[in-house]
Amino acid sequence: MDSKDSAEFFLIRYFNIVLKGLNSLGTLWIFCLMVLINSDVVARGFFASPIDGVPEMIEMSIVGIVFLQIGDATRNGRLTRSDGFFQRILARYPTFGRYYGAAFDLLGAIFMFLIIIGSVPLLIEAYENDYYVGNEGIFTAPVWPIKTIILIGCGVTMTQFLIFTWNYLFVKPQKSMN
Repeated sequence: MDSKDSAEFFLIRYFNIVLKGLNSLGTLWIFCLMVLINSDVVARGFFASPIDGVPEMIEMSIVGIVFLQIGDATRNGRLTRSDGFFQRILARYPTFGRYYGAAFDLLGAIFMFLIIIGSVPLLIEAYENDYYVGNEGIFTAPVWPIKTIILIGCGVTMTQFLIFTWNYLFVKPQKSMN
């Protein structure tokens, strides 16, 4: 392994740590959300007094959690897709399959890039104009943190798709042990 390979391994290793960290943060957020929902149910049932802002927090949390976890889901091949046809092509025509896989992952990266391009102005607008969800005087939360999480999630997912594309094009496939 030369220094170039070592540097690539180092970067990929730490990128994977970032993806796992974002995924873990999303999982922790789910746990906190479940505590909040159950607390709201108890407050409604026993005290006839719901916790203000729970629906708004749930609404924003779902978006935040999805974008925190999408990069790691992509890395681990857990995105919803049907790849039976692709696996057949890859097995029967490995060279074509690699280019097909690279094209698919490059399209994924382009899609994430387009979301980023469309989301940056929305983040800036939400921050500059102090957009919020909720009702003034009862519960409000700023929108820009969720918009930032969307950008981060799309950025790491785009990077993961580019890593997949690179691997299809330039990394030799490993021989199967079977």
